[in-house]
Order: sequence, then C-alpha cells, then structure tokens
Amino acid sequence: MKKSSMDMIYREYKNDVYRYLFYLCRNHHNAEDLMQETFYRACSRIEDLEGKKTKAWLLRVAHNAYIDRLRKESRSSAYENEFFHNMPSEETPEASVLSVESREELFAMLSMLPPNQQHAVLLYDVHGFSYQESANLMGIALSHFKIVLYRARQKLRKGKETA
Repeated sequence: MKKSSMDMIYREYKNDVYRYLFYLCRNHHNAEDLMQETFYRACSRIEDLEGKKTKAWLLRVAHNAYIDRLRKESRSSAYENEFFHNMPSEETPEASVLSVESREELFAMLSMLPPNQQHAVLLYDVHGFSYQESANLMGIALSHFKIVLYRARQKLRKGKETA
C-alpha cells in the first residue's frame, strides 16, 4: 500500500481510534501513545488489511496494542506512569470543562459494568459498529454479543433510574 493511502487512512480514522483508546485507558497521554503504536503496527502490517473493513481492523489493532500495554504495565512498576498521568491536557479551559462533565458521567456509568460489557457498549453504541462487526472484534459469537450488550444496557438503565 502506498504512503498516500496510509496518510488517508490516518486522517480518516485517527479520531475514532483515539476515542476508542481513550475510553479504554481513560488517560489522554496513554491514548495518544497507544494511537501512535496502533498506526505504527498498522503500517507494518498493512497487508493484513486486504479484504477487511478498515475501521474495524484498526480498532482491533488498537485493542491489541492496549492489551499488550496492560500486560507490560502489570510487569512493571506502578509508579512509572504517575508523573505523566497528572500532567494537564492541551485542551482549552472551556472545552475542558464541558468535556470533563460529560466524560465523568459516561465513565461513572460505564464503570458499573464488567469489562466485556463496557467493550460491547463502546463498540456498538459509541462507535456504531454492527452487531456482527462488534462480535467479531470481541472474538465472540453474535448471539453471545447480543446477550452481553442487552445485559449492559439493563445495568445502565437501572443505574440511571437510581441516580
């Protein structure tokens, strides 16, 4: 694949990949690092894209990069990333206030769910993948994905009613 094609893929999907990674790791700097790793891996494995949907493939690469990061961090010291975690973001103050309120509400709701249910909600409801694409990304059967998503939505409704 040509460099111009990869540039086009980057421009078209960078925001989707960043949002997905931010929802997973809940940290701006880690999401940016993982996004860079995702596109690096995508460039080196671009031949695997043939015949696949680009966005779904990129999010799978991003998910794998995230899982690899978790494995690496579980073996390393918990103190290493504390400095970067507390650094201020580059957003404007107005955008920061608005986005913090909506992010906090979203994270509070999603944090009530187990990881597989969080992933299902993010893929289907936030990123707009079909049931089948979401199930494939999670590596589960379509019927099982629908059950996981249904249970996640039930828990979110109950949480919203009690709030």
